[in-house]
Amino acid sequence: MSAPEPTMSHAGAPVGGLLVLVDPVARRLDGESVRIAKDVLSAGAAAKICLPDSLEEFARALARRGHRQPVIVGDDRALVRAVGLLHRERGLGDGAVSLIPVGQGGSLGLARSLGVPLSAVAAARAVLDGRTRTRDLLVDDSDGVVLGDLRIPPVRAVPRPAGPSVWSAYRSLVRTLVPSGGPAVVGHRVRVEADGEVLADVDRPVEDVSVTTLSGGDGLAEVTVRVAGSTVVSARARSVTVSGSDFRYRADAVVAGPVRRRTWTLRPAAWTLTLPH
Repeated sequence: MSAPEPTMSHAGAPVGGLLVLVDPVARRLDGESVRIAKDVLSAGAAAKICLPDSLEEFARALARRGHRQPVIVGDDRALVRAVGLLHRERGLGDGAVSLIPVGQGGSLGLARSLGVPLSAVAAARAVLDGRTRTRDLLVDDSDGVVLGDLRIPPVRAVPRPAGPSVWSAYRSLVRTLVPSGGPAVVGHRVRVEADGEVLADVDRPVEDVSVTTLSGGDGLAEVTVRVAGSTVVSARARSVTVSGSDFRYRADAVVAGPVRRRTWTLRPAAWTLTLPH
């Protein structure tokens, strides 16, 4: 049976107008794209433009949005931050969230996967006359959110330095999180459960875990586990628990951890994103 299509509906400028939140990093990186986005939105709707100088100001402005529809001008991190704040204040059901991607190419992978145009003009026009699409959300047991992909990447063996240093610790972290053709993979000693079913356990090293919500539609996430020996185990589940030795994970664009246990639960159709027709 094929999964039902995600809910789509006409967007249009909301009655309360738009709250355009420009991420401080976007302003510094590409002021021209920010200016274009503001001009297009202001010409098509009642738009309140906010230029926060810090993450705290960003959060305060979003909390005081009233009936305005939030439009985030920034990269993947800015979108995840906004959705996380709305989730924690139980405001995701109030209406759609919009994104106008502004940032370096490597910081817009989530936006691209979600179907948001990477052009400031096209994204701004989608805010004004596009459609809304409901999206699933992964929420962890510390109230963190994942909009797209969750991954516990491979750990690679790093030669022990002669003495501890900040630089050696940094190189160790980078080699842990960024795959390369260098040292061999050292598996995580963790237990992975999908809806209570054990997909991998501590007796066999786990080389990689990924959980994807982007397919959406049926209220299940795709879980893929690669264990030692290149064995791959897959499942579809509403919750995923990883426990055991310390591990780091990448939730969308953000690296978190180390933790020894974390559970992620899927919230079907938890938020709504504005996209082009």
